[in-house]
Amino acid sequence: MVKHMIVWKLKDEIKDKEARKQEIKNALEDLVGKIEGLQEMHILTNGFDCSSGDLMMDSTFSSLSALQTYQKHPLHVAIADGLVRPSVSSRLSYDYEI
Repeated sequence: MVKHMIVWKLKDEIKDKEARKQEIKNALEDLVGKIEGLQEMHILTNGFDCSSGDLMMDSTFSSLSALQTYQKHPLHVAIADGLVRPSVSSRLSYDYEI
């Protein structure tokens, strides 16, 4: 299995950051069961004030190839291009095998 973790910082110009975080959370978590190999998706939105990011994705895939398939899947690309990328100013990711 493979873990895929991302920390995002929202753009300063996002007026209602809590609503945007919830929108991203709902859209991404809804992908479970729709993309083969995506086993779990958890979007964390309530980090401590000392956190350097605004939200974090903690996802689990059946394999590295499943992660690679997810990254190109039209459902994921639509959310990434239409919602996430326009909303964030920075992104850090870390992938590893478990």
